Amino acid sequence: MITHPEAGLFLDMGMGKTSIVLTALNDLKYNRFQVNKTLVIAPKKVALTTWNDETAKWAHLKNYRVVRVLGSVRKRVRALNTPADMYVINRENTQWLVDYYGNDWPFDTVVLDESSSFKNHRAKRFKALTWIRSHVRRLYCLTGTPAPNGLLDLWAQVFLMDGGKRLGKTFSSFRERWFDADQRNAQQIFSYKPKPGAEKEIYAAISDICISMRADDYLTLPDMQIIEHPVVLEGAAKAAYDTLERDMLLQVDPETEITAQTRAVLGNKLLQLCNGAVYDENRKVVKIHDEKLDAFSEVLDALQGKPAIVFYSYKHDLDRLMERLKGRGLRVRRLETAQDEHDWNAGLIDILLAHPASCAYGLNLQDGGNQVIWFGLNWSLELFQQANKRLHRQGQKQKVFIHILAVRGGADEDVLAALGDKDDAQERLLNSLKARIDRAHSGQAIDGGEVANTEEISKNLLTSGNCLRIIEKRGISNE
Repeated sequence: MITHPEAGLFLDMGMGKTSIVLTALNDLKYNRFQVNKTLVIAPKKVALTTWNDETAKWAHLKNYRVVRVLGSVRKRVRALNTPADMYVINRENTQWLVDYYGNDWPFDTVVLDESSSFKNHRAKRFKALTWIRSHVRRLYCLTGTPAPNGLLDLWAQVFLMDGGKRLGKTFSSFRERWFDADQRNAQQIFSYKPKPGAEKEIYAAISDICISMRADDYLTLPDMQIIEHPVVLEGAAKAAYDTLERDMLLQVDPETEITAQTRAVLGNKLLQLCNGAVYDENRKVVKIHDEKLDAFSEVLDALQGKPAIVFYSYKHDLDRLMERLKGRGLRVRRLETAQDEHDWNAGLIDILLAHPASCAYGLNLQDGGNQVIWFGLNWSLELFQQANKRLHRQGQKQKVFIHILAVRGGADEDVLAALGDKDDAQERLLNSLKARIDRAHSGQAIDGGEVANTEEISKNLLTSGNCLRIIEKRGISNE
């Protein structure tokens, strides 16, 4: 960050992105005089707590002033007129902020926290940033999931950094150069796939401004085990699922029917049905079965009172889970406020119900337990990974168990397969950009296996907090 005015920090969850950025910007402002005012655009919950909390943790940041630009228009304007080093705003207000300042844009440095939320080149927030990009001298993208749905997600994020120098000036030119049509019909292309060799070319093109660091290489974390609990639909539940899937229509009773006009709507309805209930056309909840709720109860029994975070997908999932949990003598809470986060970490909650979109970023929940239960799945790899990392992160002292309730032969299994495919593509991207210690003494690469002088190398590495891990990993003697 010190040497690159534009940089993509694709750091794994729990790698300390916030403290890294604060340290660099504090240095750039007060030691190097290269930064004046910084704007951070973040998910709302992150903007509310994370950046302010992080400055309070570190002695060298105690004088670094962070102001939250949140709430009503009046509160936001007042915050913008408060003297500070950094201003943090939620991403939904990006357009408003650009309209408010126009050409008088005061922020010379912009940080996009969870930059994958800017992956859509058609979104208003992306377009708003392109309008004021010429007023920004430094721009940093932070995310642990840079390509949650494939390499096409990279273009918008990289464009905000370099203006199209590396991946093309337009999204269409990027797509035409490196992708071919995949799924399509005579009139429409539904998806694209990378051309042969395209992945390596894209990685090479952005490797000078993007860096990846994996938690496994730098942190000693407990294991994380994913346990799939198959849910079997039988009888009327199985018949209902097969009918809806085959006919895109399910007649529940003479007055109630579930219809799906398109395949996309059908996929959503099938996921709801896997969970046990479906919304009809009037948003009325139609209960179909309790098979997944029964499986959920069995998992809770097996946990024997251990606290667990339960991720749900739909409002009717939440309502039915709350009903099922009544009478079990458990302290149940829905994650809504910062107090809920504190109470969970303090051991005051047994079951924390959360939608993955509400807690996928910035929350530290590792002190409250080590059990996650996915009652309902969604197609977002980003939400899946980020939500799991609320527990599996630095500070967790126990092995983390991820319990997934999945209907056998249903849409749940399709989601799991799709998430696996997306994960493979993202793994290749992150591995290609992996941060390495390129050179040690006399231009010798530690990663190359040949070390000329361990004494000189150890002197050069003494400033690194990971020195001992590096020495152990490379097989250099502790002496």
